[in-house]
Amino acid sequence: MKNKTSGWVFFADKDMLMARAVTGNAELTGGVAFHCQQAIEKFLKAYLSEHDKEVRKTHDLLSLYSEAKNIQDWNLDEDMLKNISDIYIELRYPVNIAMKPDGLLPSIEEAQSYWEFARTVERVFRSLVK
Repeated sequence: MKNKTSGWVFFADKDMLMARAVTGNAELTGGVAFHCQQAIEKFLKAYLSEHDKEVRKTHDLLSLYSEAKNIQDWNLDEDMLKNISDIYIELRYPVNIAMKPDGLLPSIEEAQSYWEFARTVERVFRSLVK
């Protein structure tokens, strides 16, 4: 793994730790969603960096995944990528902190699904970049 890639992975790992620490806490489902989005974003950027592709300043998971698929398809659920991306964007505005586009916090089941999906992304990344 290249040095520039390892920086992305270091911080993705921290986001995974944060998400795991609060998964299952009904009061912190927005935090789970946020840290899962951040980890997925960083794993995708690490993959692009590993393949010497430009790492754009974007938080759009679908856009990053599209770029990664140009190298190799990870077979990820693009609906889930969109859902997690939408939550992250909403998190950035204080009126809708940690809310989904429908104005609700993620349910504990949704937060758990985000965590499981982030773990899938991590496993795929680690299988492709050694």
